[in-house]
Formats: sequence, structure tokens, C-alpha cells
Amino acid sequence: MWGSIISEWASLLLRWLHVVAAIAWIGSSFYFIHLDLSLQPKADLPNGVQGEAWQVHGGGFYRIMKYLVAPSQMPEELTWFKSEAYTTWLSGFALMVVVYYLDADLFLVDKSILDLTPVQAGLFSFCSLALAWLLYEAACRTGLAQRELPFAIGGYLFLVALTYAFTHVLSGRGAFNQIGAIIGTIMVANVFAVIIPNQKKIVASLIAGQAPEPKLGKTSKERSVHNNYLTLPVVVLMISNHYPLLYATRFNWIIVAIVLAMGPVIRHFFNERHAGRKSPWWVWGVAAVGAIAICLLSAAGPREVTTSALSAPPTLANVEEIVMSRCSMCHAAEPVWAGIVTAPKGILLDAPAHIQRNIRLIGRVAAWSAAMPPGNITEMTSKERAILAAYIEQTR
Repeated sequence: MWGSIISEWASLLLRWLHVVAAIAWIGSSFYFIHLDLSLQPKADLPNGVQGEAWQVHGGGFYRIMKYLVAPSQMPEELTWFKSEAYTTWLSGFALMVVVYYLDADLFLVDKSILDLTPVQAGLFSFCSLALAWLLYEAACRTGLAQRELPFAIGGYLFLVALTYAFTHVLSGRGAFNQIGAIIGTIMVANVFAVIIPNQKKIVASLIAGQAPEPKLGKTSKERSVHNNYLTLPVVVLMISNHYPLLYATRFNWIIVAIVLAMGPVIRHFFNERHAGRKSPWWVWGVAAVGAIAICLLSAAGPREVTTSALSAPPTLANVEEIVMSRCSMCHAAEPVWAGIVTAPKGILLDAPAHIQRNIRLIGRVAAWSAAMPPGNITEMTSKERAILAAYIEQTR
């Protein structure tokens, strides 16, 4: 019992830290990209200054200047932006260990997709994080990133291919989390392995009285822009575990492909506005089409589920039998499943009245999607899901 309670509280505290750190990191990313794009050159600026921006916030006015490479000498005080990125990744990885690795049989593995052991699934997840980052880093260091459009298209296709592979190895929820974790790992590695080391080299040159290498700042800016365009997709992926109609439906990998396209497109709109260029209003048409496509795809239901093959209309008794045999061991006043102390989310399904009260929720997580049982741990069949879907449909 205590192990389950400690795990639950660890999950809460780590999630809290992860969300707060991510807000700080993404907020600073959005702010500095906006600042870079809105800088205006002026005649009275010091030598080496690219431009300035005037801003007002909290009742005060701020004059901000950016040097194209670095000032002529090291300033007495310098604020570094790195801890929020590191904290986001470290807390996120710790949360993934607590939720997905320690409970891999529930949230990372789906034996109806691939019969993996928890250890196998955990190793696959961890190794894919490292491998994906190494491939991205190799692509950047070979100079491919200099060709922005081909690099962006190639990166997009790479992430979509990974998503397709993950949805055929891991559970839907695990696959969405994994692709989000890979993007987050690439983003924090950009900070840890490129941006901060380059900034330290620039500082070292200033201290030594030498002119910093301009390429260092250019490369860091390039990686920062990559991070900026990845922020919106990674946020959707990391909160997707709350929405089974995204991750546990038939075309879940296509939904990720749409999200991976929509996020950068939306960022493009704001970046163009920040730069003072003509607003690309077409972006919102593309985003609307993407959102509609996601809704339609999510309505397709889980894999291999069809109500047309049922020989007779299902009854409430059929539904109760399925739910009692597949769900009530956890969703009960006194759960009997190992490691489950209280019914998840306080939802009881151990009596006919409880089942009828929650029938729409049952449809969302077990009929229109395959989110429950988690990892299909109780082996709910496609026919049983079809019975649930048909019963709910006929009682509308």
C-alpha cells in the first residue's frame, strides 16, 4: 500500500515541478524569439549593437539592446537562462520513470499491440531517446540545418516515422509520451550541448580580451529557433495522456502528424508578426482544417472494432458483464488489483447503478478509444468494445 501512496505523491510533486519549469522555459523561449524579431536598428546605438526594443511591463519602461556577437568587454553581472530547461527535462524524465517505467505494464505496454515485458519496454523507450537525439545532432553538425526548408521537412518526416513505429510497439499513451519526450530531449540537449557551451566560449573570449567567434552565436540562435518551433507540439503531446480520443484511437499516429505540422505553422504566424512582417492569416485556416481532421480521425474508434458484426443488439446486462469482468477490479470501493489503493479518479464501476451513471465515460475510454483498461491489462476484446459502443449508440 505504501509503495502505491508514495508513487502517487511522487507523481503529483514531479508533475507540479515539471509544469512550472516548463512554463518558465517555454515562456523565456517565446519572449526572446519575440525580442530578437522585434529589435530595431537606431543611429545612436553603441558599436556592435544589432538593435534595440522598448517595452513596458508592470508600470515600468525597459530599454533592451542586443549585441550582434558580444560587447567589447565582459559585463559585471550576467543572467544565464538554463536552469529552467534542465529542471524541465530532469523532472520530466523522473516523472516518466515513476509513471511509465515503474508501471510499464499499465501505461507503456499494450500486449494487444506487442507482447513486451516492462523491462523491454523501458529499455526501448530509454534507448530511443538517446538514438533520436544522436540522429538529430548528426544532421545538424553535417550542415543539413543550414538548408532550413529541407531540414524542417526531413525532421518532420523523421518524427512522423518514429510516431508510427512507437504506436506499433508501445501503448498509444506510451507512444504519445515517448515522441513528446524525444522532442523535449532534443530541445534540452540543444541548450545543454550547444547553446550554453557556445555562450561559455564567448564569455571566455571576452575575459581573455579576444573577439568572440561570430559562428558561435549564430549556431546557438539556430538551435534556439528549432526549440521555438517545437514548443507547441511538445506541449500537446505531454498533456495528451488526459485525452484518450487522441492517443487510443485507430489513427493516433496520423493525429500526431497533424499536431507536429500545426504547432510550427502557428508559431510561424506569431514570429512573422513579431518581426513586423505581413501577418500570414492563412495559418488559421490551416490550423482549423487540422483541428477538424483530428476530430474526425478520433471518431474512428480503436483498431479492429466494428459494431456491424454483432449478431444481436446488446443489452445492459451485456454491458454490465463486460465492465464487471474487465474494469471493476480497479474501479471499486475496495480495489483488488495489486498496487491500486483507491479507484482511479474516484470512478466506481462495481455496481449496475455506477455503470449506468458513468456510461458515457466508459464509452470514451473503452469503446470509442482503447485507453481502458490501461495497457489492455485485463484483455478486453474487440468484440466487447464493439458491444459497449453499440449499446451506447442505441441508448442516445
